Amino acid sequence: MNTTPTLHDTVDALVVAFESLGPSDVKQLGLWYAADARFKDPFKEVQGVAAIEAIFTHMFDSLHQPRFVVTERIVQGTQCFLVWDFLFHFKTMDRKTPQCIRGGSHLQFVAGDDGAWRISLHRDYWDAAEELYEKLPWVGGLMRWLKNRVNA
Repeated sequence: MNTTPTLHDTVDALVVAFESLGPSDVKQLGLWYAADARFKDPFKEVQGVAAIEAIFTHMFDSLHQPRFVVTERIVQGTQCFLVWDFLFHFKTMDRKTPQCIRGGSHLQFVAGDDGAWRISLHRDYWDAAEELYEKLPWVGGLMRWLKNRVNA
């Protein structure tokens, strides 16, 4: 009887872990990521579990009640794509308005020596201009003006 989880099982568990991630869970990311995993989003590109942990720690330090809600998942071969909403409140400006960034994550997995699947590449895709900059009071007007000019 094979007790090694399939990639589908791993993705199911990973979605639960991401959706329930809290500040105290950040040090457990090494259970999900390979030691030399790479992470890239519109702001950073890092390699290694410690650097990935630092990104999530910064997220919890900078935002109030950040959380992910995974709305779709596609698993094929050793890859998956997660579609998500990232919900949070700003800590320093407009703290009352709930914020939502919609995006997706492309994850590539490798099987470890223990047979467990771990993320070797995590790349987030989301539109920083539309989902973040346009919401900032001092940049939003400029971003919306530029968007209108380009679309005119």
